[in-house]
Amino acid sequence: MPHEQRRLSRALLSVSDKTGLIEFAAALAARGIALISTGGTSKALAGAGLPVLDISEVTGFPEIMDGRVKTLHPKVHGGLLGIRHNPEHQAAMFAHAIEPIDLLVVNLYPFEATVAKGADYGTCIENIDIGGPAMIRAAAKNHHDVGVVTDTADYAAVLADLDAHDGHLTLTLRRKLAQKAYARTAAYDAAISNWLAAELGDETPAWRAFGGKLAEAMRYGENPHQAAGFYHGPENRPGVATMRQLQGKQLSYNNINDTDAAFELVAEFDPARTAAVAIIKHANPCGVAEGATLLAAYEAALACDPVSAFGGIVALNRRLDAEAARAITEIFTEVIIAPDATPEAIAIVAAKKNLRLLVTGGLPDPRQKGKSLRSVAGGLLVQDRDNAVVDDMALRTVTKRAPSEAELADLRFAFRVAKHVKSNAIVYAKAGATVGIGAGQMSRVDSSRIAAWKAQEAAKSMAAKAGGLTESLAKGAVVASDAFFPFADGLLAAAEAGATAVIQPGGSMRDAEVIEAADAAGLAMVFTGVRHFRH
Repeated sequence: MPHEQRRLSRALLSVSDKTGLIEFAAALAARGIALISTGGTSKALAGAGLPVLDISEVTGFPEIMDGRVKTLHPKVHGGLLGIRHNPEHQAAMFAHAIEPIDLLVVNLYPFEATVAKGADYGTCIENIDIGGPAMIRAAAKNHHDVGVVTDTADYAAVLADLDAHDGHLTLTLRRKLAQKAYARTAAYDAAISNWLAAELGDETPAWRAFGGKLAEAMRYGENPHQAAGFYHGPENRPGVATMRQLQGKQLSYNNINDTDAAFELVAEFDPARTAAVAIIKHANPCGVAEGATLLAAYEAALACDPVSAFGGIVALNRRLDAEAARAITEIFTEVIIAPDATPEAIAIVAAKKNLRLLVTGGLPDPRQKGKSLRSVAGGLLVQDRDNAVVDDMALRTVTKRAPSEAELADLRFAFRVAKHVKSNAIVYAKAGATVGIGAGQMSRVDSSRIAAWKAQEAAKSMAAKAGGLTESLAKGAVVASDAFFPFADGLLAAAEAGATAVIQPGGSMRDAEVIEAADAAGLAMVFTGVRHFRH
């Protein structure tokens, strides 16, 4: 049986990311561990005055083909794969003068980063590591005898283990490092295969893999009995995965899910054109608005459903300023996310110690292509991200009355929001702000009624503050539906609430009946030809 502890005599180091390399290698050498290295890593170690043996001196063969072939050699893989307590392996190593390698330190060519930079095809190909994954997998397979390090963050753990065990590496750590090594090569190969599929235009390759790196182990998932972790994926997209948390307590699983929904929604609004704010609760918007300032947008968004906004997520499409920060912190808010924040705004939010303030450095592009995935029993559903944007759609007026310019602006606004509301989705909007939202109902007419009721409740709240009577906010509003009205009843419910114009995809077998009902009610209606289901 393998020993619980292994003394390290020789280490092979070949790294692309040289963060902490010199310090780690020096610490290994100080502990009497011989260093072997390749290419740029060997030069870096020698340049730092460390004793290092170049890989060609081990293999007796020079690096060839621009470094493509250097470690693919029996002297390397035999040293990694040879089982120390196996007599036959020992005899083979002796017969072929193969010395054991006890520690492998490899991080891979930066393929993911190269793709993220938009490099050309040839450059991406050259950044596919071959020898690195082969050595990593060999060392990880033989982890009973060999330690393998693929992450610079593990250098300290290796040195601590050696110090605690008189120059030996424990089996417990070797197993942890092996698991991490296989996960790393799996994620690496997944990134390569998905990139190649995209280059080929293959939307449904025969095998599909996804990988990610742990960003944070979470206290629990949606509920306390569910374990959870947050992983960074390979996509270069500003958002919760790239955010910097300036203050506040740890984000929960639900916080991250809701914050992502909020930020993706608010990114639909071009910050060069208008300020915009989205308030999210349980992954659905309870208020969205645009305005001349973030403060104006926030106040209009909050007015849509001030009750649901309590304990919500607030996303902004511009740098958080002091005026908006003061208003947002007047009620209990879980998370604020924005591209950036002013020093004054940061100081204002700091007064609420549990409120999380996140900055991302930018907005995600709503038109950017990408994949979304969802687990089902025994499998994965993979699809393109919904990157359809209403500004790119050719709206077609289907009623006798065409919408006015003001109605048309609100129709586009409402459909932009409806894209991010759980189906069945109905959104009432007026003057660049939501005034009623119906989400996630089994019947579209129920969503329409709920949205109208929300508009009435918002009016009551405004009346209570103003000390007078206010008619339903649905009066004079426009309505967006994420999918077609299968019957006229949902549209008629909107008309009864006081709506004047409708935007919907169209495409129902009863379109003619729905159009006739719209004409009878004096509504203007446009078809987008694009559906925005969000389940």
